[in-house]
Order: sequence, then structure tokens, then C-alpha cells
Amino acid sequence: MNRNIIYFDNAATSWPKPEATIRAVETCLRETGGSPGRSGHGMSIEASRVIFNARDALSRLFSIDDPLRIILTKNATEAINIVVFGFLQPGDHVITSSMEHNSVMRPLRAMEEKGIELTILPCSAEGELDPGAFVPAIQKNTKAIFLTHASNVTGTIMPVADIGRIAREHGLVFCVDAAQTAGAFPIDIRATDIDLLVFTGHKSLFGPQGTGGIYIRKGLEQVISPLMRGGTGSRSEYEQQPDFLPDKFESGTPNTAGYAGLTAGIDFILSRGLNAITAHEKHLTELFLQGIGDIAGITIYGIKDTARRIPVVSFNVRDMDPATVSLELDERFGIMSRPGLHCAPAAHKTIGTYPAGTVRFSFSYFNTEEQIITAIEALRKMGK
Repeated sequence: MNRNIIYFDNAATSWPKPEATIRAVETCLRETGGSPGRSGHGMSIEASRVIFNARDALSRLFSIDDPLRIILTKNATEAINIVVFGFLQPGDHVITSSMEHNSVMRPLRAMEEKGIELTILPCSAEGELDPGAFVPAIQKNTKAIFLTHASNVTGTIMPVADIGRIAREHGLVFCVDAAQTAGAFPIDIRATDIDLLVFTGHKSLFGPQGTGGIYIRKGLEQVISPLMRGGTGSRSEYEQQPDFLPDKFESGTPNTAGYAGLTAGIDFILSRGLNAITAHEKHLTELFLQGIGDIAGITIYGIKDTARRIPVVSFNVRDMDPATVSLELDERFGIMSRPGLHCAPAAHKTIGTYPAGTVRFSFSYFNTEEQIITAIEALRKMGK
């Protein structure tokens, strides 16, 4: 891959990864090799240590007291499916927003066909959500609130602390999809009353693809059924699934090398400082928004206040199809973006860009001011 490319598709998966991530994966494959929890020899024990280190790093990042409350999955989608299909029952009522990704919408729609009630609260054309809309939507059978932490389309950050407080006051379970914010924005599960936090490793956590997980508040594991059952390396004398964490939800051999890389990615974040990373990405977003704000023919979506958005910007150029814009940016300028609906059709209906969608730029710690300026000039040429 040509390293001179400008990669603005970090909301899909971050690139490049820190060198430490790459080295950790290679070292694990070369030197660890064993299957965690499946044997008693040294390589298996070391593999188990790799998995625990991943839980420990995630706990430090999210202010979680007990690392064993973190279930490791292959991505946020699997984590959401564990919650939706393992927790909800026919007759339950669930509240969500109109800015959700299909990783939330599709499982909820599937459960709606099986008898749950679903209320989708409308957001503004900028993707903002009014916390005051939740209380009137609560019913006697309301069981949970599912909410994205930040939109993968507009970058708008949702008021999770306010909504978490409402959920706690009404005895509801609060599940937050942090696919876009984990590693890019501070998350404290205690300060925001989050009961279930789902995340993926391959975006702003700088881990490999095939890594992710879910934090489960104490006690909730008793009322959530596992999505899969099978070998866990524990209680092998029983043919029933273990009922304790994390084994209850972790069947099959885990992606040990992937989690070695994820730990290295999180350590990179913690060593640089999450606030410093957030500040850099905020600066790039401000620079970009200011730079294209006066270009004729470009429409920007979402709020302009970078304090309330992550480094994700959706826009359109005149009457050009987003796919055409994205292709031209790639072929003429070496700028890689993502066009279309971004697996979030409800969000695009909310902001008025359905069915064509938008062009999306999403920035990372590894992007530079020079790259932003190059992109602004490219769009200026296209907007003429």
C-alpha cells in the first residue's frame, strides 16, 4: 500500500495502526502460540495472560473495577447481539434513537418481529437528541434504552450522562454503543450510569479487526443468556454452559493475537493521553470544517460545535453522487473516504440524505494538518 495516501476512513476501521500493535500481534503469533485456558503448559498460560491483559487495559480505559466483567467478542456487532437476543423477551418495550447503526437497528427489528415493542425517538436534522423526550416515552413494560454514544454519520455526541441518569431513575437498563467513541472520547461507565457498554477494537482503540467486547454491570449477567455455547476451557466436566463471567459468554478459542494487538493499541492511547488524542482530532475537525465552510456547492451535515462531535464529517458536493465524489477523491487526489449510507439508513433519513447518503471523512490521531489542507484544496477544485 502506498503510504502517501490520505486515509480518512477511520470510522470504518483505523489505519495506520501503531507500530506497537503490529509488533504485539507478530510477537504473539511467533512466541505465544498456545490456546488460552485449554492447557496447562507454559505457552497456554502465557496466552491466558495475553487475554487477561486485554481485559485489564480495557478496564483502565473505561474506569471499570473488575476486568472479568468485560466479555471479549469479535466486534461490537456480536456484543450487541448478545444483549438484544439474550436479554429482551416478547412483551418488553425498548427505546432507541433515529441515529442508530444497523448493528443496533437490525437486531432490534428482528426482536420486534418476535414481540418486543420498539420506540424510536426522532433526532434533529443535525443528529441531536433531546434527553427530555425519553421520560414521556417510558411505558410500564419498558425494559431498556439502546443508544449510540456518537453517530457514525454526523459525529454528533449523544447526551449519555443525562440519559443514563433517566434510565437509573426509572429502573431501566442502559446499553451504549461505543463503537465510534471508545478510544476517541473519554468514557466513564460509573459517571454515566452505563449498564452495558459495547465497543469494537479496530477503530479508535487501534487494535486489529476481529476484536471487541462488552462490559456487563454486576448482576445483569444473571438475566442475559449467551448467544453461543461451547468449550470455554473451564468446568469441562459439565455439559452445561458455565454461569460465571466471563466464561458464560465466551465460547470457543479466542483471537489471542488480536487481543495482544488490542492491548498494545490501548497502551498507546494511555501513553499518549486520551485527552491529547481527542484534542488533536478535534483540531483537525475544526480545521476541515473551517476550510470547506466557504466552498460553494458543499453541504455539511451535523452540528458545527466540535466539542459535541467526534472527528466524523459528512458532506455532499453539489449534485454529485457521493460514490462519484469518493471515487474521484481516491483516483485524483489519493484521498480515501466512505460514501453512501454507512450502514445507518435511519440516520440518513433523519438528516435528509436518504437514499444516496453522503461522503464521510473520519480523522484519526495519525492524520496531519497537511493532509487536511490537501483535502480542502481537493474539494475546492471539485466544487468549482
